[in-house]
Amino acid sequence: MEIRAATTDDWPLIWPFLREIVAAGETYTWPRDVDEERARAMWLVPPPGRTVVAVDPDGTVLGSAKLAPNQLGPGDHVANASFMVAPAAAGRRVGRALGEHVLALARAEGYRAMQFNAVVATNTRALALWQSLGFEVVGRVPEAFRHPVRGFVDLLVMHRRL
Repeated sequence: MEIRAATTDDWPLIWPFLREIVAAGETYTWPRDVDEERARAMWLVPPPGRTVVAVDPDGTVLGSAKLAPNQLGPGDHVANASFMVAPAAAGRRVGRALGEHVLALARAEGYRAMQFNAVVATNTRALALWQSLGFEVVGRVPEAFRHPVRGFVDLLVMHRRL
């Protein structure tokens, strides 16, 4: 698997799994019916942000991640990142590879830490991955996410120094 900068040509390969993940309503705080134009603007971030893709040798996009400052101005030394793995690629360590890549990229770009603002507490696979990569839960927002099956669940704030 190769991880490289995403291009606009990658979008048609990202959109189908991004749409599926967001529509499921279990892990992202985006509107479940987000349209393609808005999703593209939210995912293919402008500089200083970066979007990357994990690609199989045959060109299949297995997942994608975006990296950007978590805040503007005096808070721009803390990175934020988001990750999506195509459901068909689950279990292939794509999320881990993207996580490690984005952490290294953030370090190289001079960020001092990375923060995730809204990890859904029921997303146990993501929680386990982020904790294995050194993230800690530093905050909990009670019942801040409407899960389509489990009802109101907590959102977690996770942080890691770089």
